Order: sequence, then structure tokens, then C-alpha cells
Amino acid sequence: MRAFAALFRRLDGQTGSLDKRRALVDYFRAHDGLDAAWALWLLSGGCLRRIASGAELRRWAAAAGGHPEWLVDDAYAHVGDLAETLTLLVPEPDAGARLERPLSAWILETLKPLAGRDEDSRRGAITGAWQVLPEDERLLFNKLLTGALRVGVSRRSVQQALAELSGLDIALLAQRMLGGVEPAPDTLARLLSPGRSDEDRERPYPFLLAAPLEGGPDALGPTADWLLEWKWDGIRLQLLRRDGGVALWSRGEERLDGRFPEIEAAAGALPPGTVIDGELLGWGEDGPAPFQALQRRINRRRPGRSLLAEVPVRLLAYDLLEADGEDLRALPLQQRRHRLESLLSSLDQPAIRPSPILPAGTWAEAARLREGARERGVEGLMLKRRTAAYGEGRRRGPWWKWKLDPLSIDAVMLYAQAGHGRRSTLYTDYTFAVWDGDALVPVAKAYSGLDDAQIVELDRWIRRHTRERFGPVRSVEPLQVFEIGFEAVNPSRRHKSGVALRFPRILRWRRDKRAEDADSLQSLQALAR
Repeated sequence: MRAFAALFRRLDGQTGSLDKRRALVDYFRAHDGLDAAWALWLLSGGCLRRIASGAELRRWAAAAGGHPEWLVDDAYAHVGDLAETLTLLVPEPDAGARLERPLSAWILETLKPLAGRDEDSRRGAITGAWQVLPEDERLLFNKLLTGALRVGVSRRSVQQALAELSGLDIALLAQRMLGGVEPAPDTLARLLSPGRSDEDRERPYPFLLAAPLEGGPDALGPTADWLLEWKWDGIRLQLLRRDGGVALWSRGEERLDGRFPEIEAAAGALPPGTVIDGELLGWGEDGPAPFQALQRRINRRRPGRSLLAEVPVRLLAYDLLEADGEDLRALPLQQRRHRLESLLSSLDQPAIRPSPILPAGTWAEAARLREGARERGVEGLMLKRRTAAYGEGRRRGPWWKWKLDPLSIDAVMLYAQAGHGRRSTLYTDYTFAVWDGDALVPVAKAYSGLDDAQIVELDRWIRRHTRERFGPVRSVEPLQVFEIGFEAVNPSRRHKSGVALRFPRILRWRRDKRAEDADSLQSLQALAR
């Protein structure tokens, strides 16, 4: 526990990515076994099941420190981070009472067994830990309790550190970490083992992601150097047809087996040793269905006959990453694409089709295609260099996404909530509403789009114009108007407004508008597909 707490402090105190990578390399060079496996799991985004509510933890800290509960609540409101608040308010243990115990023991023997236990058991174990942990380790323990272990380290940063430590290709490490890291005594040894194993073949390849194209495509050179496709609005996935059967992996590293049986059935006709990258879409008589329809399928692990009939799906294939067990990723896209089309034409499976290549002799013709994308239910164009290999992660150069300009509305801010990490002391998450007659109806939540200076300014305004508090949320006077951008509007039974916005974000603070100038719900409903 002491070593990982020291790493946490070191990472938290660094701002440069190279310094953070050096800290990770130093830690994993010096540690292995179960403690290192749990450290890797946590740094890669793993989060323990919540053991106690924030109210319980504040109440127990008040009793442990001999403080009135109002003081703990007030301190939390000022500090903004519950783990740090608990750490500061609980007394420091005497030197003789401190207990050095492995990170894995705290997780496996204390924290995980507490889930679902009665309050007395949970309170006793947690306050007992506070009494033996010095400040750095107590802070880490509280971060694990509250699920707030954020130190500005991405999974990519962890992979870069492990690649530097082991000399392995980062793409192989990324592949091995897809689907998560299961902590075990030999986790790190297996992850860093040289060569490819049978286990590697059960995982998808790291996904190649497109960078957003800004300013138009004229600087990309001749149109003939690029393949153009629609930017579909579905689920990016890899289809693996291996000796053991068929597996569907989402870009979010989740296996989707059983949810799309028509795709799995069609994939059964593919030769073993095939991996296809593509987009899964709900598909109607006139083409792609709104993403909202596909969500009904995503949430059903075993869809019934009626749902299968109501929301049929199709996989539009982009790329062939493996054929007959051969890794094709180093080949130029044009060659991979030719082999993909040959494979699927021989299959004659309507559930799996190549994503159409769009004809455009000039960038002006491509721009005209893009202008009609929304009417087709797509988000814009994908531009893929014909000679590019299939890499991993978001790279500028091989793939670009030339998306439509977002739809937008002017909406009124109704609620604000504190952020996380370095913004935990600021109100950075906002709820916006539009007019339905004389009432404001919430339609979107957004937290991106403002710069740091605007966030600080808006935070001050929120604190001065709070109407009510609901735990961490504040209701504010409905005065501030913001332009909210989004990709699409879909009807929704789950939202009081009856609509759901796709990827809402703040475009600008409309200081020039009054609340009564904001848009209406009827204007949003008119945009719904």
C-alpha cells in the first residue's frame, strides 16, 4: 500500500506526460505480483464497487474525528473532493499504531468483502482502517472508497510505460489489455511476455480511430489518394471468426456476444481466421435507423423475436484485418479493402456488407455529398488514405472524419454540479432547458465547451445565484443562455421532454441573449428524425 500511495502522490504532483511515464516505469520495474496487478487495474480505469454512500462516510468521519456533522459537510463543500475531506478530518494515527499492509490485502481482505454488509460492519472496518493508515495511504484508501482515483494518467500512458519497460510493441500491449486486466499474481508477467499466445488470438486488435478534420480537405492532396465513406452513426466493432467460433467486440472493449444473433449467424459462414472492422447499425427499409433504435438492442443480452423483427441490424464492414489467420494490418488499405470486398461478395450474407465507397472526383464533389449526409441519417464523411496501414489509436493522417456542422439551440442553464479531479471545487457540469409554453423543460446535460477562465467566472455566478441545493447539485436562477451543439435529436420516452440530444456540448456563452430568447421544445421536436 505504501509503494502505490507514493506512486499516487508522485503522479498527482506531476503535470508533464514524460514525468508521469517515468514514475510508472519506476513503479512497475520495482514491483510485480498481485500488488502490481491491482495497481495496473486501478490505473487502467478499474473501480471498486461502492461500499458506503457519501453521507455515511461523512457521518463516520465526524464521529471518528469528534467533529459536528455540519462541519464535515461544510468542509466537503469547500474542499470539493470527498476523499481529501475525509483524509484531512480523520486524526493521524500514532506512529506505533500504523500498519503496513499490501495494497492487494486491503482490496481483497477488507474492501471487497464489505460490499453489501450491514452498516455496523462497514463502519467498523473503514474507521478501523483510518486509525492505522498514515495520511498518504489514508488518502489512497479513501480514493478507493469513493471511486475518485484520478491522477491524469490514461490507459495509453500506462501502455507506453509498460512498452518502455518491456520493449514490447505498444500495439500488442494495447491488444492484451482490451477487455480489461484481471488482477492475479502472474498478470504482469503474462502481459509482458514476449511473442504472441493463443490468448492473444481471442482478443480484438486495437482500433484505428479517425482524427477530426478541421478547415476542409484541400490540404490533403488529390482526392484520388483517398477512399470516401459515410460517417455512420452506430457501434464500431470488430468481428472475430476464429476456430472457437464468433466474437463481437465493441470499441468500448465489451463483448457483445448474443445481442446480435443475426450477425453471428452470418459470420459463421466466414472462414476461420477472419477479423473484420466495421460499424453495426440498426437498419430499416430506407437505410440506417436512428441510434436510439439500436440502443434497444444494445441493452438486451438475449433479444426476443419481436425486438429482432422491430430493429434488424446490419454490419457495414470497413476493413479486413485478418484473413486465413494472417495479420493484414501492415498492408495498404486499398489491398485490404479489395480482399474484403472479394470475401463478402462470395458470402452473399445481407447482414454483413461492405461500407459503400462514395464516388467523388474532386473535393468540391465530396463537399456536396457531405451536405446531404444528415438527410441520409449519417454524420458526414470518412476520408481514408488508400496507402495507409491499419495502426492503433487516434492518429492524424491515415483516417479523417469530416463531420457535419452540429445542430444547435439556445438553452437556459437550470442546474449545476461540481466536476471531478482538478475541477472538483468548481461547478462544471450543467443542465440546460428550453421553453415548453411558459415552463422551462430540461433537455440536455453538458460539461465541455467552456475554457478555464469562463468556467471560473460561471462558477462565481452560480454561487451567487443559487436558488436551492440538492446534495451536490444547485438550482440556479434561469438567466444564463448558452448555445448547445448536438449531432441529432431523437424521440425518447425516457426523458420528460420527449426528446434526447446526441452528444450535446456547449458551443458558446450567449451573453447577448435573455432567457426569454431561448428556443422552444417545439423547435427541437421538429428536428427529431
